[in-house]
Amino acid sequence: MSEMLAELVAIPSASSPDPRFDQSNRAVVERLAAWAEAIGFRTAIHALPGEPEKVNLVATRGAGKGGFVFSGHTDTVPCDPDLWSSDPYVLTEREGRLHGLGAADMKGFFVAALHALASIAPHDQSAPIHLVATADEESGMDGMRALVESKAVAASHCVIGEPTDLRPVRAHKAVMTERLVALGRAGHASDPSLGVSAIDGMAHALAELRAFRDELAARYRDPSFSVPTPTLNVGAIAGGDSPNRICGRCRADLDLRLLPGMDPEAVRAELEARVLEVLAREGLVGSLEPLSAPVPSFAVSAEAELVRAAEEITRKTAESVLFATEAPFYSLLGIETIVLGPGSIRVAHQPDEYVTRAQLQEASTMYTALLRRLGYVS
Repeated sequence: MSEMLAELVAIPSASSPDPRFDQSNRAVVERLAAWAEAIGFRTAIHALPGEPEKVNLVATRGAGKGGFVFSGHTDTVPCDPDLWSSDPYVLTEREGRLHGLGAADMKGFFVAALHALASIAPHDQSAPIHLVATADEESGMDGMRALVESKAVAASHCVIGEPTDLRPVRAHKAVMTERLVALGRAGHASDPSLGVSAIDGMAHALAELRAFRDELAARYRDPSFSVPTPTLNVGAIAGGDSPNRICGRCRADLDLRLLPGMDPEAVRAELEARVLEVLAREGLVGSLEPLSAPVPSFAVSAEAELVRAAEEITRKTAESVLFATEAPFYSLLGIETIVLGPGSIRVAHQPDEYVTRAQLQEASTMYTALLRRLGYVS
C-alpha cells in the first residue's frame, strides 16, 4: 500500500481560495480512476462547473438499488516545504510512520479503501459499491456541493475516510465564516472631528462579538463534543494605512462553529443585527457577508445501522468531533453516513503529516468487515 500512497503524495493537489496556491486535482483523480478500473469499476470524471481542472470521480462496481459509498477528498492544504523534515511530496518512512503531504488528510484513505475493494471478488457483491473522490474540500467543499447538485451518486450507506484514528464519528459542528466590515470617514489624525474612526467602531463591535459568543455558550451545550458549546473566533483583522490618518475602513473575519440542532440562519441574523446596531451607534456603516458557503452540522442517530456496525467492528463508541467533513452533504442525499479513516486529525495541516503502515492495513481490514457486516459482500 505504501507504493500507491507514494504515487498519490507525489502529485501536488492543494486547493486554496488564494490563486497563488490553488492547484488542479485532475492528476490524482485520473490515477485513482485507473486503479479502480483495474479492479472492475466503471469510472466517470465530472468537472466542476466552470472549473475544467477541478474534477470529481464517481467509480462504481455492480448494479441495482442501494449500495455503499467510500468517499474522500483528493485535495490537500498548501504547505511550506521549508518547515518539513523531508520533502512533503516524497513519501518518507520514519519509525513506521509514512510522512507526506496528504498522507493522513486524506490520500491514505483511498489506498486503504482500494486495497479492501481489490480483495473482494465482484461476484461476491450483493449491491453496488462506489468510490467517490471530490475536489476542493479544503477550500469550500465545491466538489461535494457539485456532486449533491447533480445527484451523481445514490446509495444506502457511506463511509467518509477523514482521519479519525479509526474511531467512528457520527456528529460534527456546522461551520460559518463571515466578514464584518466597518466604514467610517478618513481624516487627519490631528483633529478627531475630521473623521470617524473605523477602528474605534470595530473595537465596540468586537466587544459585542465577545458578549454574543458568551451568550451562545450559555444557551447551547452538547456534552458529546470535547468543546461542548458553540464557538466564535475572530481570526483576522485589518484596517487603516497610516498612524497620522483616521482609519476609514476596518474588517474582521470570523469563524463560527455551531452545534447540531442550531439554526445557522437564525444565528447569523442575530449576529448581524447586533453588530450593525453597535456600529451604527458609533456613527459607522457596517456590513456582514459570508466568506464562503456554510458547512452544515452533521449528526446521525447512535442507533443507526451503520453506526452500530462500525462500533461493533472497531470496538469503539462513535464520537462527535470539532472539525467539519462532507458528511452532511451525503445526509442531504438521504445516505446514512459515518466518518471513519486512518490517521489523526492532530497531524493534518501540519508539517511532517503522517499515517502509519499499521493504520492503513487496519483500515482496509475494517472496511472489508463493514461491508460483510452490512451484507454488501458475501
